[in-house]
Amino acid sequence: MTSFAPDSIVLNRKLPLWYQVSQSLRASILGRSSRDPLRLPTEEQLAGHYGVSVLTMRQALKELEDEGLISRHRRRGTFIEPAALRGAPVRLLGSVDAIVAQQSGMTTELLAHGTAPVPAELAEFFPDLGEVATYHRLRGDEKTGEPTNHARNYVRPELARRISPGDLVRWPMTKVLRDVVGADISRITDTVEARLADPETARLLDVPLLSPILHYTGVTYDTAGRPLDVVVIHYRGDRFSFTVTLEAT
Repeated sequence: MTSFAPDSIVLNRKLPLWYQVSQSLRASILGRSSRDPLRLPTEEQLAGHYGVSVLTMRQALKELEDEGLISRHRRRGTFIEPAALRGAPVRLLGSVDAIVAQQSGMTTELLAHGTAPVPAELAEFFPDLGEVATYHRLRGDEKTGEPTNHARNYVRPELARRISPGDLVRWPMTKVLRDVVGADISRITDTVEARLADPETARLLDVPLLSPILHYTGVTYDTAGRPLDVVVIHYRGDRFSFTVTLEAT
């Protein structure tokens, strides 16, 4: 029987090896294709793949078993649980309405709002500004209440004057800019990267430190090509995937 092939990683000797191996294997399981086999390689094969001892590998597998991602059977082997699936994917379908629909359906808590200097990494989007309005929100699953992502928006101050905190509890920023502020949105560009959870993200999303997350940056432009809002979102890696659909013309 063909076995599932996990991704490879370079281990950091300053962190527990079993933890790094479990998180890497966890990310591989949650990111697997539906066509991938469910059976994992043997403990010895996995230990060789990651360059760790069998004892370390067993500790990593126990972590995943306790989480319900795998099951281990004597003489049969170790198998990925079929129910170990990703959460609902974030689908970027090319329209503002699609993005608004995607961002709806979550509970939202406004953690903080105010003004702050333009972050150095976002200076290219606000070359004419020294400060921007900032909004920090924590969003969760409506049914379970489980935190799924936290978002920081950086908005042009003249637009923020027309935004009330209650608006951002009820609606996504895209909808607020378009329907409340009256901004003429022309496009939104998106960048998605794989990252590891920093201490703040681990605390807010209730995930282990350095666990896989999706780091999303979205820039909203008006019809003059001016950035109105930049949002940085950290998504739980075990709850979201991104699907991009390109229409052929």
